[in-house]
Amino acid sequence: MSTDAPEAMINPEEIPAEARVGIAAARFNPELVEELIRGCVRQLNALGIGADRIEIHRAPGAFELPLLAKIMARSGRFDAIICLGAVVRGETPHFDFVAGQCARGLLDVGLEMRLPVIFGVLTTNTEQEARDRLGGDHGHAGERAAEAAAEMIIVLRRVEG
Repeated sequence: MSTDAPEAMINPEEIPAEARVGIAAARFNPELVEELIRGCVRQLNALGIGADRIEIHRAPGAFELPLLAKIMARSGRFDAIICLGAVVRGETPHFDFVAGQCARGLLDVGLEMRLPVIFGVLTTNTEQEARDRLGGDHGHAGERAAEAAAEMIIVLRRVEG
């Protein structure tokens, strides 16, 4: 696994003052997901996106995130949707179905709705690997998801004029 992720290319002054971000978060693996949310909101705030411009909605698990993201996208209230969850491999093939379908579903929502839908779902072999992505050697996945959303808001505004 690479620890050499690119640095975010964000000038906070380029984030539109009216930009709103939705967070779709799974309730499964709550300790991990709550830390993803904390890091995500903390980074959005650091980029100038305050609590009044962030909405958090919950789904039971990662498998349900694509539907929640699509409904949020259809509302027209958001400039980006960040999807947060944690799928940890177990003893059955359940992981493969949930992680793969979640990723594909979120990709489809973003493409169909022409909206940044950020995949901030941890897909790890163990809980320790997940924890390592919540501020360890691999950085903080919630913060990285917030940065990706902000960068995509800026890039799409530039491209669309």
